[in-house]
Amino acid sequence: MIEYWHNPRCSKSRQGLALLEERGAEIELRRYLEDAPSLEELRATQAALGVSAIAMMRTGEARFKELGLSKSDPDAVLLAAMAESPVLIERPLAIKGDRAVIGRPPEDMLSLLD
Repeated sequence: MIEYWHNPRCSKSRQGLALLEERGAEIELRRYLEDAPSLEELRATQAALGVSAIAMMRTGEARFKELGLSKSDPDAVLLAAMAESPVLIERPLAIKGDRAVIGRPPEDMLSLLD
């Protein structure tokens, strides 16, 4: 089962979902803007991705500037900001077991199928 953090208004999110569905993947859809991940879930996702918190963020979002965030802020600060404002989470994001992938490009999602 792949947990898919989805924003239906995002073309990349729709493309990633379509790729996985075309290949018959079992998907649990999570509209993360409405059902925001907790700080603990974000920490676990970061560990599964194996990246810094800033690599999980949409730094071009207006909210990033509104909160006075910086690309050099500690992971703890950035993860808390994503928990508070899920619009800051890069999308799409897919999680399967202890692995996770950010779908930029959407084809990266296919790595969860092997």
